[in-house]
Amino acid sequence: MDAASLLDVSLPEDLLQPLLTASNSSSLKEALEILIEYSRTVVGRFDLASKNILAKVLQLTQSIPNSSCQYLLLSLKLLRNLSAGEITNQNSFIEKNGVGLVLGLLRSMGLESDLDRGIIRTALLVLANVLLAGEKHQRAIWCQFFPDEFVTLAGLRSQETSDPLCMIIYICCDGSPGLFEEFSGDKGLPVMAEIVRTVSLEDWFKLLVSRTCVEETHFPILFSNLCQVCASGNCEDSNSRDDTFSSEQAFLLRIIAEIVNERIEEITVPHDFALCVLGIFKRSIGGVDFFSRSKSSLPTALTAINVLGYSLSILRDICAREVPAGSNEDLSDVVDALQSYGLIELLLSLLRDLEPPAIIQKVMSLNENQEGTSVYLSKTCPYIGFRKDIVAVIGNSVYRRKHMQDEIRERDGILLLLQQCVVDEDNPFLREWSIWCVRNLLEGNAENQRVIADLELQGSIDLPELAGLGLKVEVDQKTRRAKLVPWTCLSARWKEWEELNRKCRQ
Repeated sequence: MDAASLLDVSLPEDLLQPLLTASNSSSLKEALEILIEYSRTVVGRFDLASKNILAKVLQLTQSIPNSSCQYLLLSLKLLRNLSAGEITNQNSFIEKNGVGLVLGLLRSMGLESDLDRGIIRTALLVLANVLLAGEKHQRAIWCQFFPDEFVTLAGLRSQETSDPLCMIIYICCDGSPGLFEEFSGDKGLPVMAEIVRTVSLEDWFKLLVSRTCVEETHFPILFSNLCQVCASGNCEDSNSRDDTFSSEQAFLLRIIAEIVNERIEEITVPHDFALCVLGIFKRSIGGVDFFSRSKSSLPTALTAINVLGYSLSILRDICAREVPAGSNEDLSDVVDALQSYGLIELLLSLLRDLEPPAIIQKVMSLNENQEGTSVYLSKTCPYIGFRKDIVAVIGNSVYRRKHMQDEIRERDGILLLLQQCVVDEDNPFLREWSIWCVRNLLEGNAENQRVIADLELQGSIDLPELAGLGLKVEVDQKTRRAKLVPWTCLSARWKEWEELNRKCRQ
């Protein structure tokens, strides 16, 4: 007699017979397979609910030994299907202590074998289907799993189990907003830390991060505590963090940067979140070596650079959002708050300290060879696209905001931004973003337009690459720094700028 037949014989008759009858089959394995297929339909789930099959399957999971993984998996798949949108089965699952039975099954399996990942994932999907019935079901699952069981499951660091786990946490918290406060507190921190270490890019993870870190006000404490968790000795890889930030923090910023970019028109960004990101950006500057040339785009091998780049990307998209017509939201307050904390001043300072784009360095090199002068030592871009990202933040910030346009002029930034209107291999789309930026600086601002018109055109060096832009290079004889000045009236290129403006905003 094989193992399957032995299992059939060992099961109580009152447990086995209803399953065989409902499926019109003669063996347990065949019965489960038939019922799984039947329960895929609404009619099938309703019919099986009337026969109380879910209670029998719950009882079956207690009777099957852990060594019979195939039967456990089939039973869980049947429970998953039965609880999908069928309220009778969802209620029965709670009434029959299905949450406790699934929890006991997960504990008994030890959660340590890679062979169990499919069973664990299916068990989590059972819970996910049940909690869709409402707050009562969500709290029943939350009370038994938060925080310890969630920590254990997150600690598996498996992509296969991470997504349904995030789904359970998100739906529970979304149905009971107070649970987000609990999840974002000290008890929930280890769960989030373990999930972040899984490096999950699944949709439910991003929804969880979006709600917790962007839409709610819990980002500052979660970001701060991620570093503390790593520093306390729980971080396995000592090379994954530097003196300022952990790799978990960098990854969290990466996910948030993607979320803000994808959903900026849907979500309202809290002021605390925006100012916290600006603070992180300021801190990251001190941890980056700007004199070591990089040929890598984000993400790089260095945590501090990744934090620098992703926080800058988030600021770019926060400043890009427009308030819909008729909305009561005052987005300008968010950008104004960033301005009041020195955003524009900081970005202009960073841009001034960077070495000139390669095309301008070419001119400087020719001039220095002729005169025997030395090259001006400047900072380099820590990652490919850094200069472009700075210009993009500035360009988005000044869009139809006259007081910010005026600040650029008052800080002598117009000519500096004109210098960026070139092609640069280390900064793809720098020219397009710079043209967009200068266009925004001039729109509706007569004072800024007058600055352009009054620029003196003398002592310049012509380059074919710049002539097409209506620009040419001047080299300051004292600082040895190059700058761009208009060769022709800037307004003559206004139509091209408008077209590039449209493309950049897409």
